[in-house]
Amino acid sequence: MKAQTAQPAEEATPDLLYSEAEDDLRAAVRALLAGRADAASTLARAESDVPCDPELWRALGAGMDLAGLLVPEELGGQGASHREAAVVLEETGRAVAPVPFLTSSVIATETLMALGPEKDTQVAALLGELASGHRTAALVVPFASGPGSVRLLATPAGTVSAVADAATADVLIVPTEQGLYAVDAADATIAPLTPLDLTRPLATVTLDGASGTLLAGGDATPGAVRRGLLAGAGLLASEQLGVAEWCLAETVAYTRERKQFNRPVGSFQALKHRMAQLWLEVVSARAAARNAADALASGSPEMPLAVALAQAYCARVAVRAAEECVQLHGGIGMTWEHPAHLYLKRAKSSQIALGSAGEHRSAIAELVDLRAP
Repeated sequence: MKAQTAQPAEEATPDLLYSEAEDDLRAAVRALLAGRADAASTLARAESDVPCDPELWRALGAGMDLAGLLVPEELGGQGASHREAAVVLEETGRAVAPVPFLTSSVIATETLMALGPEKDTQVAALLGELASGHRTAALVVPFASGPGSVRLLATPAGTVSAVADAATADVLIVPTEQGLYAVDAADATIAPLTPLDLTRPLATVTLDGASGTLLAGGDATPGAVRRGLLAGAGLLASEQLGVAEWCLAETVAYTRERKQFNRPVGSFQALKHRMAQLWLEVVSARAAARNAADALASGSPEMPLAVALAQAYCARVAVRAAEECVQLHGGIGMTWEHPAHLYLKRAKSSQIALGSAGEHRSAIAELVDLRAP
């Protein structure tokens, strides 16, 4: 009798379609943002001293229980997956909503989840507080840091620049070579910066003299931070998709109404071609973003590749869509009163967030063994 050789298990096919539950979640989030984060209020808040909207965050995070989407139910969360989180980010991207969902409910939360909260009561308690939506956290790394460029502070006392949403966070998650610490934001010195994207504030965090709670040792810290940044980069692609979709829809609607030579400017063939090409790129970006979200949700071994591919592609599409939106709106697109500049700034700042496109392309080359000679 011939011995039978074991056949490798077939890899699950990525599911890029939205489920009925995801569509319902999208409708609920979009309805709330339409009423509380319209263009006029977002523009006014971006010019104020408090760019983040605490009332909007309470409505999203606590009111709709979205802050704990990625936290298991036994820890006080919703026990959802990265697919649902991606849907929320698509909608916050469409509205350039000034809320810390990406930084607190994804990056910081995923970093803590990597520590095994079921075995540590301190981590579990902190996750429960974040899941409630009444507290937020920020991972103290430069917002430009990608999954492949994790740098730890030598000691718990130090300075880190360009930390996203640190100025509005209640808890700072500080990765050091000695371990991962939770520091009360009130104990740190936080100096707000003036970012390109006023809807996502950056700050310099100085930790000299701040006391913190040790959550994990030095051995577990790099892996936890890498997981948080990987999830953040993968789901940032969905936010970039939302930005691109709004820009495309707004541009198409405007060119149907704006007339020149007694006909809509959108009827000119040259503009039709530009918008058709942009539509193709947005559809491709949706496929890449959904693939990354599905890979994160399923724990696929292709997760690093899916995330790198999504970031390398979606970042460029978001910028192109925003630039086309500004240009095809003509004179009004150049004004401060029109919200197009908010989307361009969000797209441009996100292009270098959580790893540049060049870093992600290098990661792709490494993962598929296409390294440069």
